Amino acid sequence: MTGPAWITTPVTADLLRGALDLERTEHGVLPHRLPARARAQCADPQLAMAESQPSGVRLAFRSEATAIELDALPTRRVYVGAPPRPDGVYDLLVDGRPAGRAGVTGGGRTLTIDMAAGTTRTDSGPVGTVRFTGLPDGVKDIEIWLPHNETTELVALRTDAPVEPARPSGRRVWLHHGSSISHGSDAATPTGVWPALAASLGGVELINLGLGGSALLDPFTARALRDTPADLISVKIGINLVNTDLMRLRAFGPAVHGFLDTVREGHPATPLLVVSPILCPMHEDTPGPTALDFTTVAEGRLWFQPMGDPAEVASGKLTLRVIRDELARIVEQRSADDPHLHYVDGRDLYGEADAAERPLPDGLHPDAATHRRIGERFAERLLRL
Repeated sequence: MTGPAWITTPVTADLLRGALDLERTEHGVLPHRLPARARAQCADPQLAMAESQPSGVRLAFRSEATAIELDALPTRRVYVGAPPRPDGVYDLLVDGRPAGRAGVTGGGRTLTIDMAAGTTRTDSGPVGTVRFTGLPDGVKDIEIWLPHNETTELVALRTDAPVEPARPSGRRVWLHHGSSISHGSDAATPTGVWPALAASLGGVELINLGLGGSALLDPFTARALRDTPADLISVKIGINLVNTDLMRLRAFGPAVHGFLDTVREGHPATPLLVVSPILCPMHEDTPGPTALDFTTVAEGRLWFQPMGDPAEVASGKLTLRVIRDELARIVEQRSADDPHLHYVDGRDLYGEADAAERPLPDGLHPDAATHRRIGERFAERLLRL
């Protein structure tokens, strides 16, 4: 029996949604969620890893294809002493509906991270392949959502029928920035990340600039938001500033103003939601930094703990409660001249009742079911705009 007569289509920017840049590599192309100019302004390896993980990035095309192969080179993370992480998955949508899920077989790099020693090692591996077969006949809109938690080089796209870029959807574009929770930590699939769920339920096109560990009011991120066309914008601010113990209250307020000023330079009247942190009991009244509890790693699980002293709040250290109060104050002040600016209290997305029912499994990040709950609640706000 003969297989399909494959047609190879180069992976180009017009076949991708959700990426702000496309870098040509030795093997193919690497989608980035920050532009090259932004990446050049920060050498932080955590940011480099986060922005190259394609949360919200998807191939989008029209075709009569009933079989698809995508060659890809993922970079999978392994944490020394911690439980193995599941491999990234690719979600297939056909005409907007779930139609399959698969992973790369036979390939991939490994990034080994020793958090105790503060070292990393990358081991090379071959290119692998993701396959989808049995798609319905006829012309259809096809999306392949890339793994939200694996840096992914795209090498080749093969189909058994010609491909053309997807037509404009006509939906509003929602540009979102946030922390690892927005990025998708502990979500099970790329379409299960809460911004992806909210976009689907709210009928909008997502550009997800959720950057794990890196929602730090960086000016280059503000400029990326400023320069990206969008109909709706949201910025979720707070938890990473506590995690890193990056600044004090005196710096925080002006930094928020500056960040919003930059976004408004490119989007003076676009609906803009400022979203405060969801409930995180360990940091409600205790400042950072946040550290991994290595005793739990030895037990085969992950748990984070706060390292600050609540008494330090009096000298300007940030907690989530302090950040929410300051964000609410800033939005109230600015909204007098900016009627399209709105505040969302993160505890309306995940609050005390939710924490009692579904505690954060590692003390910081929601599980897959909680991602859905947050996405459903945020979609209600998108639909009001």
